[in-house]
Amino acid sequence: MTRLLLLGAGRSATSLIQYLLRHAASENWFLTVADVNPAHLVPVLAAHTEHAHALSLDIHDEARLEELVEQADIVLSMLPALFHGVVARACVKHRRHLATASYVSEEIRALHEEAQTAGITLLMECGLDPGLDHMSAMAVIERIRKQGGHLTSFRSYCGGLLAPDSEGDNPWRYKFTWNPRNVVLAGQGTAKYLQNGRARFIPYQHLFARTTAVEVPSYGTFEGYANRNSLSYREPYGLHDIPSMQRGTLRRPGYCAAWHALVRLGLTDDVVRLGNASDLTWRELLEAYLPVSVPRAATETELAMQCADYLNLHFAGPEMQRLQWLGIFTDRVVGVADATPAQLLEHLLTEKWQLQPHDHDMIVMQHLFGFELDGRQHHLTASLVVLGDDATNTAMAKTVGLPLGMAVRLLARNEFTHRGVVIPTHPDLYEPILAELAADYHIEFVEEASA
Repeated sequence: MTRLLLLGAGRSATSLIQYLLRHAASENWFLTVADVNPAHLVPVLAAHTEHAHALSLDIHDEARLEELVEQADIVLSMLPALFHGVVARACVKHRRHLATASYVSEEIRALHEEAQTAGITLLMECGLDPGLDHMSAMAVIERIRKQGGHLTSFRSYCGGLLAPDSEGDNPWRYKFTWNPRNVVLAGQGTAKYLQNGRARFIPYQHLFARTTAVEVPSYGTFEGYANRNSLSYREPYGLHDIPSMQRGTLRRPGYCAAWHALVRLGLTDDVVRLGNASDLTWRELLEAYLPVSVPRAATETELAMQCADYLNLHFAGPEMQRLQWLGIFTDRVVGVADATPAQLLEHLLTEKWQLQPHDHDMIVMQHLFGFELDGRQHHLTASLVVLGDDATNTAMAKTVGLPLGMAVRLLARNEFTHRGVVIPTHPDLYEPILAELAADYHIEFVEEASA
């Protein structure tokens, strides 16, 4: 029997748990799910008591964590990324494989040789983005290379969004389908990418004002903003000499311009604590961020008009409509004491952008390849759209959890034998996962080629 240990059972783990339970009997697995509050797992595991159980785990209890890791054969982590270091070190110490959907941190990268010596795999970035983006891109890149083609440009975008039937009257056309904090802090730093052989940089204060229109068949227009560092994937993709390369995040049109206004106001700052009382109102907070020369507004409308003047926006324009919809000009209390502006914004948005039970989310991913073949320039676009079933069985949970579960099955069968710190850019990992996603879950890319 192969003993699987899953750490963390939050929203994104739904499809992963279902996948592991679906194959537990045929693969001779026993699954232990360890979560800070496992009560919600009781009905999920009720029909699988021979192959699974749940228990409570405080991730700060390192002795208990090490005990559970030692009892497992493969560890899966759906914990927040900051905990993966301690989990990875425990896996190396006890010679246990680790699989997770999170980025490779420098802390984990430093464990590569130790993991190789221990004969184990620390499989990282095996979810959606990162994960499915790597797999699908590498499948096309390798196909082009085998045909004799040479990549000249690569752009890749991904977004977790609302399905069209769930956008309703929400002018942002967006709700949270993953960690709200990551959304609020998205893009902070400087974005780096390549264009025509030259390094290009976009500082955070301009990031959401410099977007690219992206057309997705049957789903219309989106806008993409650049991710922090597109250059880091030249080496793992084998694109050392590619002239143009950019990775980005997708939103519906209008989102970025309104978010840019929040950035300009200072509401995404996560450095300075305000020393505020929890009963501070959003109106008072906004007034504090406007220049001292601006007189105190008599009404919410007057405050919104002053803000529009300060940002040089039309009061009746779409950006101001989105800001007003959030309620940041009202006497609503911020609800968190001694917070950063970003923490206050996250608190507000967690309510405003919460998925409702009837909502459907949507994953959109698109790769755009430019390549030379037989002396001619060619273009290929690969697009993926996945729709969620409801607020529990989301498209985000499917596209994060299923690739990870499939990778674990390959590890358990010893059909994937790369050791050390690994991401899914190897054909013996991404080929079977892409094939299973298409055959069993209808998750597959649609390609369009042009010369």
